[in-house]
Amino acid sequence: MRWLKLAAVAGVLTAAAWAGIVEDTRIALESYNFAAADAALQAYRAQHGITPEYVEAYSWMGRAALKAREYDQAVAYAKQTKVDALVLLRKRKLDADEHLPMALGAAFEVEAQGDVALGRKGQAITLLRAAIRSYGTTSIHARLRKNLNELTLQGSVAPALSVTQALGAKSPTLAALKGKPVLLFFWAHWCGDCKAEAPVIAQLKADYASQGLTVVGPTRYYGYTAQIEHATPQQELPYIEAVHKQYYAMLKDMPVPVGAANFDRYGASTTPTLVLIDRAGKVAMYHPGAMTYSDLRQEIEKVAR
Repeated sequence: MRWLKLAAVAGVLTAAAWAGIVEDTRIALESYNFAAADAALQAYRAQHGITPEYVEAYSWMGRAALKAREYDQAVAYAKQTKVDALVLLRKRKLDADEHLPMALGAAFEVEAQGDVALGRKGQAITLLRAAIRSYGTTSIHARLRKNLNELTLQGSVAPALSVTQALGAKSPTLAALKGKPVLLFFWAHWCGDCKAEAPVIAQLKADYASQGLTVVGPTRYYGYTAQIEHATPQQELPYIEAVHKQYYAMLKDMPVPVGAANFDRYGASTTPTLVLIDRAGKVAMYHPGAMTYSDLRQEIEKVAR
């Protein structure tokens, strides 16, 4: 591993040699080399103790175990990640750096998904609801809500959209759209997958226009643009408009409400997130991530009848 080579050359484990512990753990786990990753983590902890970097690196053990379908082990890794994170949170806030939110958000996600795979859906829902109560005002809220929505939102009345601000004309409310099938397409100005998904959605919008399919594309401010590192909403909005005009021209008539509230409410921490709402105003599908034309068409067909 890269940091071990650096250490060998220097003859001593310097701070620079340890700088890539997160990256190196991930590299080892790409080939499911848990032994190498564990050895790296133990060596780092012996030298530096529990640090935010260590906790984030350790959280990848749970993610890799979940991907390998080692569900009991994934849950165990996730629980240990939470224990270590809570040690650090005694003296700092969750969002004091970038590592702890990544680690703790992943830990709740992995534990919940592991519980579901092991037949403990109710336990996963309880876990996520408790986490939202504890961390609902932090940066991991949307990620927690996403995981809870995946387990509970389908079949429920769709949460209302905030339409206070929008690109162009004001966006209709979901109440005003009741009686029509509605596809919510959550996107971000920086998101390449969203741009790739736009032609798929445009084609389906055209295919199901006669059945009344309406597409609404919520987006939000992220505090930066391609040119401005720290952008105000007033600076970011024209950039969002420019991106929309350039990459979403085939969806130029799509209402675009702007704001964080919709992303928080729907747990859209992944972009794109696709939410299909039936004519009765209930969620028929909740899907973080892109979908193919055929897969999304199959879901729309169910609500467009």
